Amino acid sequence: MKVKTMLLKMESDQPIKEDSAKLRGFFARKFNGYLLLHNHLGNNKFLYQYPRIQYKTVNHAKMILGLVEGVDVLQSIYNQYDQIVLDGHAYQIFSKEISLKMEDFGIASENIKYKFLTPWFALNEENYQRYKNYNYAERTDQLKSILIRNIMAISKTFQYFIDSKIIVNTKLKETSIKFKGKDVIGFLGTFQVNFNLPDYIGLGKSVSRGFGTIKKNN
Repeated sequence: MKVKTMLLKMESDQPIKEDSAKLRGFFARKFNGYLLLHNHLGNNKFLYQYPRIQYKTVNHAKMILGLVEGVDVLQSIYNQYDQIVLDGHAYQIFSKEISLKMEDFGIASENIKYKFLTPWFALNEENYQRYKNYNYAERTDQLKSILIRNIMAISKTFQYFIDSKIIVNTKLKETSIKFKGKDVIGFLGTFQVNFNLPDYIGLGKSVSRGFGTIKKNN
């Protein structure tokens, strides 16, 4: 199947030091009426679905990815800001580069290699405890299984039926990431899988904050 994507890259008058979570917070406050920008329903309730809008920092560049109906939201707000304010710091946005695509999504006839551009936040508290007690081979198998489940979860939200076995190989290393003020384990590296995924899409936990961003690595 094809998935509609829009990648918005922003350039400012000075380097933006704040992280993607701060960027998400700015757009959530400024355009609170657009649910897909923040997924907050109010009264401590949330829209639990794979995020259609994802905020990213890749090589110090700030970008926002819109998927399917998220594309329409990004297009709606495109001309409604020329400045962003993060933690009290104002940044003038002098350039917005847009890439609109219809990208392949689904089982592929051959393996495709991807690279994690930002750390993959793979483990929750429960499977982290198992990970700690596993040997190298068991850890590798565990991460492969989680990666497959990540892909299956995205497929479900896009209503894509997987009719073949997903086969994945990984070459990953641990890295430390900050999440809500705490140090947690993430992973960087590459993987190969017989599945088409759009560039810059996120896998794993907290993809709306930029974790797990991937790109084809041919």
